[in-house]
Amino acid sequence: MDPDRTVARRRSSLLLLRLLLVALLWSGLALGTFSLGSSPHRVLHDLLSEEQLLKVEDLSLALLQGGRMGPLSLPPDLPDLDPECRELLLDFANSSAELTGCLVRGARPVRLCQTCYPLFQQVASKMDNISRAVGNSSESHSCARSLLMADRMQIVVILSEFFNSTWQKANCANCLTNKSEELSNSTVYFLNLFNYTLTCFENNLQGSTHSLLQLRNYSEVCKNCRDAYKTLSSLYSEMQKMNELENKDESGTHLCIDVEDAMNITRKLWSRTFNCSVPCSDTVPVIAVSVFILFLPVVFYLSSFLHSEQKKRKLILPKRLKSSTSFANIQENSH
Repeated sequence: MDPDRTVARRRSSLLLLRLLLVALLWSGLALGTFSLGSSPHRVLHDLLSEEQLLKVEDLSLALLQGGRMGPLSLPPDLPDLDPECRELLLDFANSSAELTGCLVRGARPVRLCQTCYPLFQQVASKMDNISRAVGNSSESHSCARSLLMADRMQIVVILSEFFNSTWQKANCANCLTNKSEELSNSTVYFLNLFNYTLTCFENNLQGSTHSLLQLRNYSEVCKNCRDAYKTLSSLYSEMQKMNELENKDESGTHLCIDVEDAMNITRKLWSRTFNCSVPCSDTVPVIAVSVFILFLPVVFYLSSFLHSEQKKRKLILPKRLKSSTSFANIQENSH
């Protein structure tokens, strides 16, 4: 734009502003709202309310900008995002908000992996769009620098690392298929058995109320839901063994948090709330081992007693032989 034309527009804006203020002052004098001796600042506060004064200031700033109304535009020397980068940032923001809400809603009881894995994949995809140089274009590199490395805080990077660390701590990959596109078959089967077991608990509770804290007689629960509980517990043990075999190199591996929390809930209900117990089916081996352990001291003392008696016999025999041989020698000498 021509500098002379810009200066001319600003001068005309100032002139229009002055005319507006003169008109306001003249109307105030005509109405007698203030005296001629008042200061200009006092005059404006007497004439206008606080809200009206702010509107006049905004109008003056707009006039100084060339008559344009609306928000102020940034100076040309300040950095601004390209439309493509701003769209990427908004996509990541929306996806992050959805994932955060899902994680909080699934905190108790834990339902993180089974309900939030599509949103986690979506956030990871949005982050990839920001970080990688699509088509090796300079604009993509500019977006990555602007959104990921432009300041000390690096909010986008911090959020992405938080989601990744949360996902890893929950071991959600253990509940999903190799490509993390859906829940694995074993996880789906376990969750179905878990829901079936809880339904069995609820259907066999005795009493008019369904509050677990007020009920005291759980004999029907222990009797009718024993098979369901045993099946669920056995499946959980098998899943643990398979996980240990698949992750031999890693120590302290766990199943995904959804499965672990579901099993913990079931065990607490079964043992603490319902006070149920599962009898051991392998009673014969247990009894045999117990009897063997009890007889070990008897066998030990009996063997030690027999061994000592045998030693005594071996020691007495040589003395008799020695006495008989000495008596034979004496007889020979007498002859």
